[in-house]
Amino acid sequence: MTEPPAPRLRGVAAAVGRLAIALSLVAAMGAAVALAAILTRPEAAPVAGPPPEPIVEPAPVLPGSAAPLVQEPAQEGAPEGEDPVREWADQVAAAVDVPARALVAYVNADLAMRQHRPDCKISWATLAGIGRIESNHGRYGDRVLGEDALPSQPIIGIALDGAPGVRAIADTDGGALDGDPLHDRAVGPMQFIPSTWRKWATDGNGDGLGDPQNLDDAAMAAGRYLCAGGRDLTTGGGWWGAVMSYNNSVEYAQKVYAIAESYSGAASRRR
Repeated sequence: MTEPPAPRLRGVAAAVGRLAIALSLVAAMGAAVALAAILTRPEAAPVAGPPPEPIVEPAPVLPGSAAPLVQEPAQEGAPEGEDPVREWADQVAAAVDVPARALVAYVNADLAMRQHRPDCKISWATLAGIGRIESNHGRYGDRVLGEDALPSQPIIGIALDGAPGVRAIADTDGGALDGDPLHDRAVGPMQFIPSTWRKWATDGNGDGLGDPQNLDDAAMAAGRYLCAGGRDLTTGGGWWGAVMSYNNSVEYAQKVYAIAESYSGAASRRR
């Protein structure tokens, strides 16, 4: 059977053109990070759970996160302190129902992975498609995504207790991330299971910590996770394998595909 194609992701080309200056300013990659086995996750919408005190640990820093993307003086004629990523995000946010701050997180993860794993070719649009399904970009349950990339309240998924249609996963973090000492729950805007977060935790905003509730951190961790195993996300097999590893559901992958295409198309039209 012929493999399904990867999304065309027209907006990636548009983003690359508009963010060329940002790409030239991404910091060099530091120490390499280890790959871990992919983990399938049950399909379950996040629900509000007890808001535990966030427990975050030191995490790897990827390029583009240890310092602002714009590290050099603005070009002649450009406003001082201009941020090309945010400028692009503000324009695209006007055409799609995605907070500009969320787009910044997805694009920064895209740019970082271009340095860390250039062979993967992950796109911001794929990350945004996953973020839309998992938490509506940190806005699940009428939450608001702040300029600090944190939802107004922590996002905690349902208990993975083996109920019908739900995978059973016993507690792996003592309730530190999800507030549940009996069963694991997916946490944050990208809905990481605590044990998965422990493997892939990433510092996406340069504060030295990895917090799954922070979309900067979570988007970069998702990028690393999706690129595991030498995948090339511009191929049908690579893209579908990556998204299916995030959630082992054909329906889920189809939804991500459609949303990513929609976002990239809207971004392309903003050129």
